[in-house]
Amino acid sequence: MPESFWEHEPVRQALASRHLGRVIRAYRYHPYHGRNAMPQSVVAGWLGITQAQLSRIENGPALVHLDRLAHWATLIGVPPARLWFATDSHTPAGAQADKNSVGPDAGRRALLAGIAAVATGAGLVGAAGDVQPRRIGSADVARLSAVLDLYRSVDRESGGGLLYREIARFAESVYRMLEWSHADELTPRLVAAVAAARQLAGWTALDAGRHSDAQRHFIAAERAAITVDDMPLAALIRYSQAKQLQHLRHNRDALATLQLAQAQLGPRATPALSALLLGAEAASTAALGDHQGALNSLGRASDRFERINAEREPSWMAFYDRAELLAQYGRVYRDIARQAGTHAEQAVQSVESAVAAFGPANVRSSVLNEVGLCSALFLADEPERAVVVGARAVAQSGSLTSRRVIDRIVNLRRDLTRHRQLPAVAEFEHVLKARAAVAV
Repeated sequence: MPESFWEHEPVRQALASRHLGRVIRAYRYHPYHGRNAMPQSVVAGWLGITQAQLSRIENGPALVHLDRLAHWATLIGVPPARLWFATDSHTPAGAQADKNSVGPDAGRRALLAGIAAVATGAGLVGAAGDVQPRRIGSADVARLSAVLDLYRSVDRESGGGLLYREIARFAESVYRMLEWSHADELTPRLVAAVAAARQLAGWTALDAGRHSDAQRHFIAAERAAITVDDMPLAALIRYSQAKQLQHLRHNRDALATLQLAQAQLGPRATPALSALLLGAEAASTAALGDHQGALNSLGRASDRFERINAEREPSWMAFYDRAELLAQYGRVYRDIARQAGTHAEQAVQSVESAVAAFGPANVRSSVLNEVGLCSALFLADEPERAVVVGARAVAQSGSLTSRRVIDRIVNLRRDLTRHRQLPAVAEFEHVLKARAAVAV
């Protein structure tokens, strides 16, 4: 977590009370995680205990066992300087970065090593990426979901480049668990966990620019979700496929994929999932030149969004919020501005609102929308502001491992053309050309 996370007043008070249970509760309710508190079941899975046990720890007397205090504080990433006890000797194997390492990737690799240590400690993978088969139960599936939530948080903050190999290996390990002994009634949940893991592997591959790997994982994920008739999860996978097709500018195929997802969902579509699919449909529709159709889809997406009840949505839809919807508005308005010369001001307003709405956990989305804001400002004939925003986005992209972000930055050249005579814009274009050369 960023340092500002631990400055949140409820977290500060919990740390001052020297009660790790209260710290965990404040951690779960931190606004960093979105509109809703992180479920006890998820954090309990990280810690290797039950939800009931975590409830007692949060509300009961303070823990005094140093080994457990140190291990759990390390798992949720409390900075040692903020603790009232030492953790160095209790750091999970592989979770501590090389003391000589510098830069953001060193800390992220340490975090990934820590997540791998959690998975290993839960018996989900072995130290070498494999583990001896055993009988598994519902608690193991809950732990799988908890580890996936950890990986998703890293993806949103850092990008898929650093994460892809790790999550791909984890997804393969989860797939092998299908052959382990388990009760028949557990099979649908286990297969759904396989689908979710392969979807995340595909998403991180897409973000890393590994498109053939992404397609392979998405196909496997879709097959698994359909096998257990989990059509909402299958729809999320198809949404991911459509995002890849949009990135590659295959918008007709993306639109067909999204429409298939909606048709197969039918009455099982939740408001959030419908809004997500309709927003993506609007983006492809606008890119194909059907501006009114795109605006109609956006209106329907907004209508579905207002009906969202977070408690009735799948847990993996927690990422979808108003910022994501506003980002789709910005994307549609930018395409209309490019093609028809209208809606540029609406594009600026929508993307500015999206940037303001994204929380600190969504670093990649924030940067992607800074890039979108730069584009919108060029289209709105505000080149001076566009250069300032664009330079900021280029600088911020250095903290990410996302090829998708780099591709978007390089593509800014298409929107600055009519302002190229301005010295500041010409200099910015030179920066973009240099960034493109490095990215090849």
